[in-house]
Amino acid sequence: MRLVKIISVLLLLAVLGLVGFAYLGDLSPAQTETRIPVDLNAQ
Repeated sequence: MRLVKIISVLLLLAVLGLVGFAYLGDLSPAQTETRIPVDLNAQ
């Protein structure tokens, strides 16, 4: 029964850590400007 308590506490801490990282971690992608020439008179 003690092992079940330990596993459940570790699982709860892991879930809380994942949620905290998702909200507080920097998960935004690096933005770069891309310029691509476009041919408007394609025939």
